[in-house]
Amino acid sequence: MYAPTDLSTALESEPMSSTEFVYITYIRTTPQGLWQALTDPDFTVRYWGAALESDWRVGSPVVWRQSGVTVADPEQVVLAADPPRQLSYTWHTFTPELAAAFGFADEFQATVRAERRSRVVFDLKPVGATVQLTVVHTDFDPGSTVLESISGGWPAILSNLKTLLETGQTLPIEDQPAQDRAPQQQPDEEQPAVAGEPPAAH
Repeated sequence: MYAPTDLSTALESEPMSSTEFVYITYIRTTPQGLWQALTDPDFTVRYWGAALESDWRVGSPVVWRQSGVTVADPEQVVLAADPPRQLSYTWHTFTPELAAAFGFADEFQATVRAERRSRVVFDLKPVGATVQLTVVHTDFDPGSTVLESISGGWPAILSNLKTLLETGQTLPIEDQPAQDRAPQQQPDEEQPAVAGEPPAAH
């Protein structure tokens, strides 16, 4: 396993690609716990702000619910599902409703709608008491506006995921970029137990 400085050097020396985004992190959890966090909408909404709903079988649809908007499209599908080792699906459609909810400029919306659909791959590998998570978001054309956008969003989302699994809490909302913030839960809302930990007593 890399020492922190070695890992930093290794990641910084990875060649940058103009057609994909790659992110590697180590999370103190189990592969099963991380798989649940990637596929359970009650978890994804906590660190991502989006509920991803699917039965996670190859070919099944993936429905996104975010900011009061439901995004369902026949091309939003599961591409690979090998729990708890690998998950892959196509990226969501940029609908007019989603654009309105996030305040996308008309020019931005027109640009991303014209781009081809990308896909994301999650690879989970146990490393001692941690799990190495590699996220590859790919199938972009050179100069992709979507690639530029998700390259700023993924680090915040995955940092939030890591913090949730390791501490049971998400990052303070003021530390997250506005477009990547999950909605704050009210005190009386039931929160899903972090994988590997028992539910809170009531």
